[in-house]
Amino acid sequence: MIEVKNITKKYDKKVLNRVSLEVPDGKRVSLIGPSGCGKSTLLRIIMGLEKADSGEIFIDGSRMDTNNIRELRQSIGYVIQNGGLFPHLTARENCTLVTGYLGWSKEKENQRLLELAELTSIDPSILDRKPDNLSGGQAQRISLMRALMLDPPFILLDEPLGSIDPLVRYDLQSDLKQIFEALKKTVLLVTHDLSEAAFLGDTIVLMKAGVIVQKGSIEQIMKNPENAFVEKFVSARRNLPVS
Repeated sequence: MIEVKNITKKYDKKVLNRVSLEVPDGKRVSLIGPSGCGKSTLLRIIMGLEKADSGEIFIDGSRMDTNNIRELRQSIGYVIQNGGLFPHLTARENCTLVTGYLGWSKEKENQRLLELAELTSIDPSILDRKPDNLSGGQAQRISLMRALMLDPPFILLDEPLGSIDPLVRYDLQSDLKQIFEALKKTVLLVTHDLSEAAFLGDTIVLMKAGVIVQKGSIEQIMKNPENAFVEKFVSARRNLPVS
């Protein structure tokens, strides 16, 4: 389980205000809300890439601190918008950065790459290409392979499909859902697309201005919005494919 307790973060203004959230073991939670509401900041804090001003993060019961942050990061796969691949490295080298650091043999790395290429529908021949020679969809699949390389129990995805062509995005959404269901990972997904949040998540968490305003299934949020903001947010996104 991922547990977030009373997280507060301020830059020139308060971005997160005492946010608490749980992502149960094996469940998929979609974090959604307007731009600037604090979704991506919360993910970076959970990853240990940014430090909260106050509050606590627990990963599988362990409180994240300076002593265990490196170990806990290895239990989390992280996928960001546009893939976040290093442009000077091949797809293969991007995927094996951490395994090389951990001393995996080439044989073990290659075996894992082949398993993940099959899982993510990637032709292994593109693993020796650099990111400039990959399509947007291929780059995101490679980024997902990199996140899954250590077989982490937790996966965080920050707008993973936000900049991809709609037709490619549709296919990737279907593939992601199949992968999540097959691997039974604990998933926290950030998206600005309510239909995507409903399709990929068991639970939707809606944020506004650094606070959580409603949690629940897409049906609960659509039928019983807790305030005018939730009602307006849902109404602005019509014809949701919720199954």
